[in-house]
Amino acid sequence: MRGARSPRARICGQGQGIGMVTEEIQTYKQREDALILAHYYVPDEVQALADYVGDSYYLAKAAAKAQKRTVVFCGVRFMGESAKILNPASRVLLPAADADCPMAHMEKAAHIASLRANIRDLAVVCYINSDAKLKALSDVCVTSSNAVKIVSALPNRNILFIPDENLGSFVRAQVPHKNFFFSGGYCPVHAAVSPQDIAAARRAHPKAAVLMHPECVAEVRALADYVGSTAQIIAAARENSFDEFIVCTEPGVLYELKKACPAKTFYPVSPVCADMKKITPERVLACLREGSGEVSVPEDLAARARRPLERMLEMGG
Repeated sequence: MRGARSPRARICGQGQGIGMVTEEIQTYKQREDALILAHYYVPDEVQALADYVGDSYYLAKAAAKAQKRTVVFCGVRFMGESAKILNPASRVLLPAADADCPMAHMEKAAHIASLRANIRDLAVVCYINSDAKLKALSDVCVTSSNAVKIVSALPNRNILFIPDENLGSFVRAQVPHKNFFFSGGYCPVHAAVSPQDIAAARRAHPKAAVLMHPECVAEVRALADYVGSTAQIIAAARENSFDEFIVCTEPGVLYELKKACPAKTFYPVSPVCADMKKITPERVLACLREGSGEVSVPEDLAARARRPLERMLEMGG
């Protein structure tokens, strides 16, 4: 995770076209009193022009604290929703309003209601990678970087972890004294990584350590040298003595990995997230210039979804 740096300095040398777009973005940023947030998975040139780049937890905190009239969130729709819910006073714009996350919808209200009615001492723990309707039905939100900490601290013995079963099973292994229920959700990008992919990568790069996101399936996680959130993967690469790494998360993170560890080599395994790659500098400029992609969350829904998000920020530290 990193703070603000000069977009103009970082963009230098990337070509006249992108340079002109960046200059226009700076003009409209000033005019619209805007802050640009970008997730690690968006294209390199979008990360380069952002004020802050990070994982979901870091960006949720940044959005909550933003004191700008406009927040441009370079990420998928649930991220823009969370930013608006946490900071209703700001106008939140999505450069690619059509960028969605399939996993964000992989749970049903009826399933949550059924378990609440039939399981005593149940907490509904909602991965932040979910839409506002699911957050509103939950007791607390988590991210991959704080899920173990928050679930461990909950007083409830029974946990319904939604929507990502893979992250949920990763948490369960570290909190064995609690009883978990799942909804079967998954991230198509991370779930696509197979044991065969890891074996092939190790054969090709025998001196490399395997860094992996917990959204990968359990049988694949068992083959990793380190499992952690996107931000934790970057920290592990920086701190580890290995010079080569096989990276099992969305390849957009390589931009920050190479900046953080310029002397080290990284080999991506995961496929790209097509929705994240919809976000381009041109679309960032367009949303600032036109006010397009504005996120709207009904007030009653926002109020219910805000409680588990704020509880996450309190419990996550």
